Amino acid sequence: MQVGTAESKPGELVTGWLDVTDLPTGSPERLPVLVTEGEEDGPTLWITASIHGNEVTALATAQDVMKANLESRVRGTVVCLPNLNPAGLRRTNRTSYYHGDDPNRYFPDPDAEGLRPPRVQELIDGRIYDAFEESADALVDLHTAQVGSIPFVIRDRVLYGEKRSEDEARELAGELERLVDAYDFPVVNEYTAEEYVEQNLQRSTAGAALNNAGIPAFTVELGGFEVVEEDTRAEGMTGLLNVMRELDMLPGGPEPTGLEAPVEFPVKRAVHPHTDAPGIVRHRVEAGDTFEEGDAIADIVTPHGEHKATVESDHDGYVVGRYHGVAAYENDPLASLAVRDDGDLVVPRERE
Repeated sequence: MQVGTAESKPGELVTGWLDVTDLPTGSPERLPVLVTEGEEDGPTLWITASIHGNEVTALATAQDVMKANLESRVRGTVVCLPNLNPAGLRRTNRTSYYHGDDPNRYFPDPDAEGLRPPRVQELIDGRIYDAFEESADALVDLHTAQVGSIPFVIRDRVLYGEKRSEDEARELAGELERLVDAYDFPVVNEYTAEEYVEQNLQRSTAGAALNNAGIPAFTVELGGFEVVEEDTRAEGMTGLLNVMRELDMLPGGPEPTGLEAPVEFPVKRAVHPHTDAPGIVRHRVEAGDTFEEGDAIADIVTPHGEHKATVESDHDGYVVGRYHGVAAYENDPLASLAVRDDGDLVVPRERE
């Protein structure tokens, strides 16, 4: 297999570069590529990471799993792009300097074609998509979340409609579920279908791989950003090796990561609660804490420290991470939560 300048050979780990655009200064913007091909044929797993340039535990996890002597024991091929956003990495910044917005919202979506020519980030994401779409049997996209966040896996809802039938979507969801379960992190389902499409998450790396290309793909959140969390990096590597075992690329069964969800019921992502009162946020909860509907999540105080409001949850669930900073404006969200989810994981795509 060849990805950019990296051409794999059986029993070897090879490295190279994938050129995704040319910079105004005349040099190419290149993504690092690592490919390990086993001596025996088997599935092809893609690992992508750090499309947000400051999510460095993701970068380190992707780099290090490729150094786990895979070439001598893997069946099939592992392709790794450990940094999808070199522009963000240079500045330790979530975004690139091409647009200044989220680079993980520009992957192909047939329903998102516009009248204007695609901008450079959309072209870059399209070239990455083309590379994995033609060869991947599964894809894991590595990220990090808020400061102090617990590690977890995001499982996208599988959409059906013009792209695939409901039966095809349920089959794809079953393939996805077994890989997510093998990773052995707490699982948080994505938003409802309407909010999922509203937030353009079907154009994220994993969202486009899953809902456009039909590749079982999911997102892993590896704690907080800007510094490598070594314990989380090691747990993330275990999860990746577990996916390879589940795909029969490595022998044996999945190994436990030691991570467990704080609640037993299924949960989905929620940016919640929001504050009606502007002021200074004083959180009452930390990442991993559980709560019930009506429990206080935070207090809002004045600059002098006087109490203005108490902000409560409308749901049962647990805290994934708190938003950084303490200055809140009207309707600002205060936390990233995992709240009870009674919805189906296979849903019709909501049209705008």
